[in-house]
Amino acid sequence: MKPYTYLLVNFFSVIVPFLCSFHPKLMFWKNVKAFLPANIITTVLFLVWDVWFTQKGVWGFNPDYVIGVFIWGLPIEEILFFLCIPYACLFSYHCFGVWKEQSLRKYPTKAISILLVLFGVVMLFCFYHKMYPMMNFVVFILLISYLAFVKKPNWLGQFYFTYLIMIIPFLLVNGVLTGTGLEAPIVWYNSSEIIGLRIKTIPFEDVFYGMSLIGLNILLYEKFLLKRSRGVK
Repeated sequence: MKPYTYLLVNFFSVIVPFLCSFHPKLMFWKNVKAFLPANIITTVLFLVWDVWFTQKGVWGFNPDYVIGVFIWGLPIEEILFFLCIPYACLFSYHCFGVWKEQSLRKYPTKAISILLVLFGVVMLFCFYHKMYPMMNFVVFILLISYLAFVKKPNWLGQFYFTYLIMIIPFLLVNGVLTGTGLEAPIVWYNSSEIIGLRIKTIPFEDVFYGMSLIGLNILLYEKFLLKRSRGVK
């Protein structure tokens, strides 16, 4: 079973959200036509980053925990990660929207956004010489700045709330990927190219990497949802 470890991590991350997508009060499956193009665009962008960093040795993959199918130097499980985790997170985002109705969309976000951007700038200034935090915080700053001060979507509070809740399962998944409970990590990091601060086995940067990944998925998902609703009219 060892070679199927990463595959099983993906499977167990998405199976419950996928099955619950057909719940009559949630019906997330109806939004798949908005999710898929949003996810494909985001995945392509993040895969370019992933391939580059893998080639540069910033991170890599333990062959003992993957089935051995590689595309562009990445195990197939890594590519599936960019489908499974965003699907689970956007399903949760959709659920919070249903359960909380419009309350999360009225939540004030300006102060949170300013703090996030300022924190990102400080981290970038301190660790610009290391590839992962440099790239990570550039993307993070640009995305949050665009959302908070340019786009100003009414769903920003819902996104922040969703990620605040989803950070727990996200860290559990990343914990396994980085070696928690295993003999060795599935995904390893070059210690000279990361900050060095870890949440158990997880590089601190992954928290903001995840927020950028989910944030871009939601940005595009909401865009395609709006296009579909206008098309229906």
